[in-house]
Amino acid sequence: MRRFFLSLIGVYFINSHFHMKDTIALITGASSGIGLEISKSLAKRNYNLVLTARRESLLEEEAKKLRNTFGVLVDFFPCDLTDEKAPQALYDFCNKKGYVVDLLVNNAGYAIPTSFDQTSMIEEEKFIRVLGISVIALCKLFIIDMLKRKQGRIMIVSSVAAFAPPSSIQALYGPIKTFMNRFSEGLNRNYNHLGITSTAVCPGYTITNFHTASGVQKEMDSVPKFMKKAAPRVAEEAVAATLKGKKVCVPTKTFKIIAFLLKVIPHSFFSMVSAVLAPGRYEKK
Repeated sequence: MRRFFLSLIGVYFINSHFHMKDTIALITGASSGIGLEISKSLAKRNYNLVLTARRESLLEEEAKKLRNTFGVLVDFFPCDLTDEKAPQALYDFCNKKGYVVDLLVNNAGYAIPTSFDQTSMIEEEKFIRVLGISVIALCKLFIIDMLKRKQGRIMIVSSVAAFAPPSSIQALYGPIKTFMNRFSEGLNRNYNHLGITSTAVCPGYTITNFHTASGVQKEMDSVPKFMKKAAPRVAEEAVAATLKGKKVCVPTKTFKIIAFLLKVIPHSFFSMVSAVLAPGRYEKK
């Protein structure tokens, strides 16, 4: 009985300490890849964390590691953002726990390996929901509280594909990322003067399990080594830019140059170099 009451006191103390902290970050897709590295980068800066992803066991494992490594408080809420009710459930979880989310990181995403004509409409809708609609929903929910506090940071993990010409694979990926960039721009236009900033993070090829999980590892393996960037480096630049309130962040000098070139040179030029720089993305099928 004594041990039971001591446990309750410990839980109360932890939760109270968590509530008192203003620096709480919520990260979607936080169980692996760039999302996990962003979590580490924020924990290193003494942010308390709320992690979410689909796999509960992995979330629990990573949350424990983050607590032990960085000494911050970490909670988690498993959810699948293909479910239209997930954003509200995630917001309600934070609200019920009293977590004041100062930084919202929209990172969850994946790619569809099959061609547009071979992908069902149900799968396309799920894809658009995770990469687009859920981002809008979460921003809409959490920005209300940010406006009340007159401060807040939003990160939207987009892609350098937002600047690239349409691809012959993953037909919707680039267009959705372009839309997310414009959405982030709209948030800044409307709320920057009220203390809220949104940063569109546009990484290039990043070494994670993203490509294997999405069924496009073969294309990733063909990319030149100098274009493959480490996830911790990408995450560090993303977090630094977001905390500074930058509108757009393209991590690493390599992809800063590529993003610039994508804006100024004709897209038809890429038919000449795509087989070397982006194998499988622009060849005719």
